[in-house]
Amino acid sequence: MPLTPKPGKAIKPRKGMPSPQLAEAEFKQRYNDQFFDPAFRGVQAELDKVVDIAWDAYDKSRKSPVTQKAGPGFSNAKYDLSVNWIAAHEAVKAAQLRHDDKKQTPRILLINGSSRSEHTCPGEMSKSFRLIEIAQEVIETEFKVKVDILDLSRLASEYGRNIHPCKACFSTAAPLCHWPCSCYPNHAMGQTQDWMNDIYPLWVAAHGVMIITPVNWYQVTSPIKLMMDRLVCADGGNPDPTLTDGKDASLAKKIELAGWDYPRHLAGRAFSVVVHGDVAGVENVRRSLSDWLKFMKLIPAGPSAEVDRYIGYWEPYATSHAALDADKDIQGEVRNAARELATAVIETRKGRMVVAGAELIDPRQK
Repeated sequence: MPLTPKPGKAIKPRKGMPSPQLAEAEFKQRYNDQFFDPAFRGVQAELDKVVDIAWDAYDKSRKSPVTQKAGPGFSNAKYDLSVNWIAAHEAVKAAQLRHDDKKQTPRILLINGSSRSEHTCPGEMSKSFRLIEIAQEVIETEFKVKVDILDLSRLASEYGRNIHPCKACFSTAAPLCHWPCSCYPNHAMGQTQDWMNDIYPLWVAAHGVMIITPVNWYQVTSPIKLMMDRLVCADGGNPDPTLTDGKDASLAKKIELAGWDYPRHLAGRAFSVVVHGDVAGVENVRRSLSDWLKFMKLIPAGPSAEVDRYIGYWEPYATSHAALDADKDIQGEVRNAARELATAVIETRKGRMVVAGAELIDPRQK
């Protein structure tokens, strides 16, 4: 059912940052940089026509050049919604139906958080991916649960894979952050090929999620952080962009202050986190991921499902895979984490796993 805004206090959004708007010459220079390869010189006349069209789209801010009426189910059925967002919205709805269908085999999403791959500059696969394969084998062979793999290393190794940064709409007002995200694609800005519209349904369809990741400079990896930030809309985001007339910041503030219910779109899914490192930071990264997932109302699968370990502690990076080969204990711990997650998923689906306090309402939402 569409949300109905109540009367709220009007607050004017703060302004004052310098404009990032480019002049035509600078825009065209940047646009042409993607055709630096001399092979493009033979079609320069055609490229000039293309860049003129791109400039016109940028200058006139054609973020969503193809739209259609929102239709039934939205607060403003006549509002023009981006066809890209409608497709993402329908994919999320279909994923939720699969998730809720008790006749469907349970699904677990395994996420490789490392950006390392033999298909890019490192020239070698990541240890995280190897641990993903260990978890996958256990879940599929021992529990007959379906597995989806989200390999975030493809951000660096596959053409046209992008996760654009979160614009922090939520910090202006919760209803301004749409579920799924409506900030991208932005065709006027060239911010296209955004992967998140494929990633959202994977999270929604999953009954359990396992993240396996290394530590990068005491923090989560760049791909993990990009995904985390863009999942903010899953935790309190607005499923009806027509409610805020698209991106009307003033209206969104008014709606939030009138009372917002902060819907948790991923609540109730079980999770497991495995973090590995070589010199420092594993406990902090594991804790930050676990805290993030619990804040979104996902449920810890159990004590064995959260692991932080060092592989080849202070040993050469060149021999890190050999260190993993020799470390049978971490391999066993990953298997146990997978078993605990799969068990939690199965028991929850059968109504036999009781989570104390699941029905409690937080006194503080945001």
